[in-house]
Amino acid sequence: MNIDVSIKKSADRALLSYQFFHYWTRVLEGDILAATQTSMTTAFPSTMTHATVARTKAPEYSPLSPHPNGDTPHTMEDVMKHSSFVSMPKVGDLVGGTVMSVSKIEIYVDLNGLRTGVVRGKEIADESGTFANLKVGDRIEATVLESENEIGIMELSFRSAGHKKAWDRLAVLLGSGETVPVKVLGANKGGLLVNLERVTGFLPVSQLSAEHYPRVLGGDKQKILEKLLTFVGSSMDVKVLDLNEAENKLIVSEKRVVSDKQGDMLVNCHIGDVIEGTVSGITPFGAFVRFGENFEGLVHISELAWQRIDNPADIVTGGETVKAKIIGIDGSKISLSRKQLLEDPWKNVIEKYHMGQVVKGKVLKMNLFGLFVELDPDIHGLAHISELAEAPIHDPATVASVGDVLEFKIISLDPTHHRLGLSRRALLLETTPTPASEPASDLPTPKLNTESTPPKTAQM
Repeated sequence: MNIDVSIKKSADRALLSYQFFHYWTRVLEGDILAATQTSMTTAFPSTMTHATVARTKAPEYSPLSPHPNGDTPHTMEDVMKHSSFVSMPKVGDLVGGTVMSVSKIEIYVDLNGLRTGVVRGKEIADESGTFANLKVGDRIEATVLESENEIGIMELSFRSAGHKKAWDRLAVLLGSGETVPVKVLGANKGGLLVNLERVTGFLPVSQLSAEHYPRVLGGDKQKILEKLLTFVGSSMDVKVLDLNEAENKLIVSEKRVVSDKQGDMLVNCHIGDVIEGTVSGITPFGAFVRFGENFEGLVHISELAWQRIDNPADIVTGGETVKAKIIGIDGSKISLSRKQLLEDPWKNVIEKYHMGQVVKGKVLKMNLFGLFVELDPDIHGLAHISELAEAPIHDPATVASVGDVLEFKIISLDPTHHRLGLSRRALLLETTPTPASEPASDLPTPKLNTESTPPKTAQM
């Protein structure tokens, strides 16, 4: 075993000596550029081993002969000034070279005739995939791990170089805003795991396009995850949104791609325009409507109808054709309103209701500060908790339940701000009888005897 190591060391030293001799011969002849670019694959056949390198006869150059162009030979001072001599690679540097030999466990590299490098083991794999199918003669770049190992060869890494190239490429994508495809590797409740430049990144749910956004009523996280899992294995076009190599963080956005495309086409859309489209999705906060040249806008829950609603699905259904008005354009974000195309029922509310009127209403919803009551399909009112009973209460559920139909008295009415106040307390106070005084008697009042009468003495 020791003999084999000794032979290998001797062969490597011989190889290095020949490279050094070959380099200096060309330098002293004045052909410095050729010296720095000469590859060992030209000097030796790819099948040559360490042992045969040691026995190979060097070409017969004349170091002191004049250069063919007639110039006098370089002096040692001239040679020392040459950058390729004084700038030797250091640990961490990215160096270029030519592949001399390839095996499964190690790859030998000629570093432009200056040194021999080796890449081995786990350092062969790289994130960028650039060095996946190397062959003898290929030009490569690698990171210096060790200037000189135990046999005098420079230790190199494709993995470090590939990592740097991958993140450099990602930085370029972030700066340019280029659209690139990614493959979906997995999913969690927050979004999708994707692969870009062999780096694992994250595509948050909020950065999915409207087409892929998991619209789940109630926001059930398990159902959202089930929808996200259907994208595993598929490809999506994204843009790099955020990047931090130190934290190994890569965030991408599909929504940004769609937004940028829409932004260029929105020149024909204006606030106030009325559009007709199809309900493409329903969420707890509103309904998405697809219209025109693949545009999509959001009708917020507050813009679906004039009355208060808790579930957009009570007003519209998926696939339904609706008309809406464009009320906002922010970049590629389009805000729509359905209710602005409907007549405002509050304009004529004073024709139906007035202050002090006693009305019947259905309890639609309750919370800690009172009851929401439906007087008719368009007009809803609020009965504050302080107006629900004669005595103070802490929970509206003690006097009413959702679905109850009760009588209320209108105590405030504001058509401009769509507000109507109701009271149960006012009615209860009116119907509670006032305690009456004791009625006078028709019988004569007995006369009291004020004269003193001596007590009778019991007789024996």
